[in-house]
Amino acid sequence: MKKNLIALAALTAIGSASAQSTVTLFGVVDIGVSYYETTSKYQNNGTVPATPKPDLQQNQWALSNGGNAGGRVGFRGQEDLGGGLAAGFWLESSMWGDVGTVGRGALYFDRRSTVSLLGPFGELRLGRDYNPTFWNDAVFDPFQTSGSGSSLIVQMLGSAFPTLSLNRGFYARKSNSVGYLLPAGLGGFYGQAMYAFNEVVNSDALLDNPATSNNARTGRYAGGRFGYANGPLDVAVAYGMSTVADNYHYGSTTSVTTANVGASYDFDLVKLFGEYSKVDVKTDFANIGAFPLTPALSPVPDVRTNNFLVGLTIPVGVGLIKASYSQVKGEFSTFTRYGAVPANTPAPKAEKYAIGYVHNLSKRTALYATFALTSNENGAAIPVVNVSSADTGPGYTNTLNSFAPGYRAGRGYGYDFGIRHAF
Repeated sequence: MKKNLIALAALTAIGSASAQSTVTLFGVVDIGVSYYETTSKYQNNGTVPATPKPDLQQNQWALSNGGNAGGRVGFRGQEDLGGGLAAGFWLESSMWGDVGTVGRGALYFDRRSTVSLLGPFGELRLGRDYNPTFWNDAVFDPFQTSGSGSSLIVQMLGSAFPTLSLNRGFYARKSNSVGYLLPAGLGGFYGQAMYAFNEVVNSDALLDNPATSNNARTGRYAGGRFGYANGPLDVAVAYGMSTVADNYHYGSTTSVTTANVGASYDFDLVKLFGEYSKVDVKTDFANIGAFPLTPALSPVPDVRTNNFLVGLTIPVGVGLIKASYSQVKGEFSTFTRYGAVPANTPAPKAEKYAIGYVHNLSKRTALYATFALTSNENGAAIPVVNVSSADTGPGYTNTLNSFAPGYRAGRGYGYDFGIRHAF
């Protein structure tokens, strides 16, 4: 311990001696008490049982994390290289304050891990970072994708919405990415472009195996975002494509394409938010006739979702009222081979209403309360909040995502009451 303190003091002395370099420790600790409840109905793919089955109700009390802002801890710094150039780094990890867990699995800096070169040309950024298409989901959501109030547009990509859970590992952040950000001072215009490598060794002899899938192209991403912010107005459009599955031998590639546009306008008395998003899951075939009818190799059905959000925030003294409505609605393709659903299958749909209040005790500390209500139709099964086992420690089971055979979530609601401190 003594050696660690000495090393820390030495680093502090070095930082103080160099006015050209800065290193900052930062983070957020956000812990609350939450209650969630879901009522699931027996659907079993539309089959009506001979004996009616009762609804299944699940509920849960939890010491939750990130009800107002995602818990995190990180280090960032910048060095002046002269001539208008600077080098920067950013290492940021998720943190669950209730159990003291940091990072997800082997990803200790799972939120962001980048090194940058900055100058009049803008910023070149390498590493793991938010992708362009996620920014509109976060910036134009009054709840900023946090807690029970988080938009369904975010939740559906990690929940029981047909096929779209494939996108979860490629949704918000990209590893192995190269990004470019436009410089400031462009009259309010801003933009970002990103390409993420899949880092697979290419070898026809290794990849051309009928029993091998998800190998050659999975993990690639390309996307961009362009916007304009001036005074009370902020508007941006984004587009990105992730390769989430493929079979090299049979020439199939499954991609998730996201296109969205969002805007906000601050009228001082009220700030309005809106977003429209389209997410497509599609499999392309080089030779569809040769593709086997093997369940293990069959791609998921094509599906498209049309999603939107409207919301507002109202400042009240030192506090802020937040409210939003979001909807996601699926549309299956007419492709009927290899596991696709029948063309007459009703479109899955989910809706969510959320309202909350944040009371700022200081610039860094706030109390908050949120209530949200979610409803599902036609096979959609999105709970009021997505909770992972990391939120409450090893061995934890989230009952809201554990449905008995044949049951699908119908209606659910949740409350968050917590405190958030930033440092």
